[in-house]
Amino acid sequence: MRVKKLFLNEVSNWDELIKGFLPGPYHFLGWLKAVATAYGHSPLILLAYEGKEAAGTLPLVIFKGLRKKSLISLPFCDYAGPLAGSEEIQKALIYQANVLAQEIGPLEIRFPEAPDFLPENTGQVNKVRLLLPLPEDNEALWKSLKSKVRSQVRRPMKEGAEAISGGIELIPAFYQIYTENMHYLGSPPHSLAWFKALFSFYGENAKVVLVHLKEKPLAAGILLFSPQGATVPWASSLRAYKRISPNMLLYWKMLSLAVEKGARIFDFGRSTPGSGTYRFKKQWGAQEKPLFWYRVPKHEEGVSRIRPLVEKLWPKIPKKIANSLGSRLRGRIPL
Repeated sequence: MRVKKLFLNEVSNWDELIKGFLPGPYHFLGWLKAVATAYGHSPLILLAYEGKEAAGTLPLVIFKGLRKKSLISLPFCDYAGPLAGSEEIQKALIYQANVLAQEIGPLEIRFPEAPDFLPENTGQVNKVRLLLPLPEDNEALWKSLKSKVRSQVRRPMKEGAEAISGGIELIPAFYQIYTENMHYLGSPPHSLAWFKALFSFYGENAKVVLVHLKEKPLAAGILLFSPQGATVPWASSLRAYKRISPNMLLYWKMLSLAVEKGARIFDFGRSTPGSGTYRFKKQWGAQEKPLFWYRVPKHEEGVSRIRPLVEKLWPKIPKKIANSLGSRLRGRIPL
């Protein structure tokens, strides 16, 4: 077995190559291209060969953080990690990543779950994914929901709200809601360029779902499709309209769209156990799966230590300034 290092311009057939390894939504070339285009980080790929056949791969990004460089698979997402047919190949890819990290900086590989062959103390993270198996049609999905959830989905519809889906043309409406929510939460938002880059590269595998009332956007989310199912990396709603629950209609539309697309698993994205977003996702019947982020050396990103201060001060900054400044900072925060 040999492991080869490749750069972004050397892997034009990447998406075709990884199909046999059941990639997640973030493994695709579109994610790597968006990271490079929107924020200037440098992707590279480790490709393992057995003879002349590709036997496994590990996408990585040389990430320029707030203070130093690191090597991550992959930034801005819940998980990526190695794609391989055996544990032996995964180990070879991780070993080579560790070798590269000695020259670049700390290594972080985000696994969707804990691998058996890595020590527990290298990857514990207090975050879980929430996953919901999907039936074959929307009628079965609707019947599977608790009566309280169905009632909450109907509530915004009774007020006249509607849910639609589309592509890059809906990004401005999504971004308006997303940045308002991030400002309230005290968190720097991604840049508009980041979302436009994602949709440019993902094409039909990315959708915006939008809830509006008399043409006013109230809630919006992004869906990414992959062989593993449908995933929600971002979703937001306006707090001023919380009483009519537009987020319930939003998630019903995203779930039903996933069923129509043939997805068999709906990934609500990561949450902290016990948090409000965790409870919101659990009510749909989702089950948790702990994430495992392998870190060598075990480190804490500097931003984590100042996060409480940022969350306190950020909402006090005027929104226009916060959005402009935040979109520059966000590209240097890998979470």
